[in-house]
This record gives sequence, structure tokens and C-alpha cells, in this order.
Amino acid sequence: MMGKEILIVDDEIGIRELLSEILSDEGYDVLLAENAVQARVIRQQQRPDLVLLDIWMPDMDGISLLKEWKDTQQLTMPVLVMSGHGTIDTAVEAVRMGALGFLEKPIALKKLLEGVSNGLRQFVLPDRGRPVPVEEDIVSATETSSDDMADDTMLALELPLREARDRFERQYFERLMLRTGGNMSRAAELSGVERTHLYRKLKQLGVSVSRKQPGGE
Repeated sequence: MMGKEILIVDDEIGIRELLSEILSDEGYDVLLAENAVQARVIRQQQRPDLVLLDIWMPDMDGISLLKEWKDTQQLTMPVLVMSGHGTIDTAVEAVRMGALGFLEKPIALKKLLEGVSNGLRQFVLPDRGRPVPVEEDIVSATETSSDDMADDTMLALELPLREARDRFERQYFERLMLRTGGNMSRAAELSGVERTHLYRKLKQLGVSVSRKQPGGE
């Protein structure tokens, strides 16, 4: 992946500099934009290989810029959206607009590097002109997915928002419980959901809370 150009779009200079330093150390060429106007120019002139796009920016937010690229057939590169105030609704909307994943700030180093690496390696632009999602665990942009889950996620995007959100949450928590071996304390820690509320959420979604095979995180 060396020599690949990564465009970082974020209005906070500290975040731009931090992400730039990390990715430069990994051998990537980094381009910086502090708003949608600069991002448009760089997209036209430099054609970056991947974009890290902040959602909350002045003038034009990241979702609107993503929609603009999609509508004008300029979404020919993988885009990972970033936010420190993300919600399930925001993640679903970002993927509907063509994003490959959602990175929640503050972004863990491992999540950042895995998201970028996977995006560059697996991104495919099909005949329909829409990017194929790399990460099915949208909120945390984790590393594994299956073809069946990819099909389910694409189908979910055709559903009403509430139904799509419920399906996404069910998949997210099913995978989380499998990943943690059914350990509720670990699942609560990773999801950021208080344990008592997590029990209610799992019951509401119909997700089994029984302990899975040993070996989960």
C-alpha cells in the first residue's frame, strides 16, 4: 500500500496533524483539507486513493459532500467517515451515501490503520457505480465480514430507516456477543453501552445473551 494517497478532510487542525503524522509514518502520502471546498479541489486535481471525511464541519458537512460526490459520479475512491458525535442513524446514512465505514473519534490507532488498509485493499466499484462496503461493522470499522452479511447490509439500505437501523443493530450486537464469547461486561465495554441497558437492548432485538464458545475477547 505504500505510495497511496490519503486525503484527510477535517476542520480541526489538531486532528488533521495527528492523523497525518500517523499515516505518513506508515508510508502513505497524505493530503489535507480543512473544509469541503478544499476537498473538492483536491479530489479533482489529486484523485486520492482513499478519503477520511469528518462529518461535522462548517459550511458543508461530510454527509452532504459525500452525497455530492455520489450524485456527480465522483465517488470513485473509498471514503471512511469520522465523527465524535456519531449515531446509528448517522452511520446508516453515511453508508447509504456510499461510505465504506464509520470511525468514531477519538479513533484508536489499530482501527484507523485497519480501516485504511482494508479500504485500499478491498474497495471495488461495481457496474452500478456504487462502492461495495468493506466493513459490515460500520460503527467501529472492524476487520471481518462475510458475503452473507454484506448482502444483508446492502438489503438493509433499501428498507425504511427504522427497520434498517434495527437490522443493523441486531447484526452489530450478534457479532459483538460472538466476538466476546457472551461476556456481558466485555460487550458493554466495547459497545459503550451500560450493562443493564445492554441487557434490555439485546432482549429487545432478540439477540441471545447465552455464553458462546470460549475464546472471545
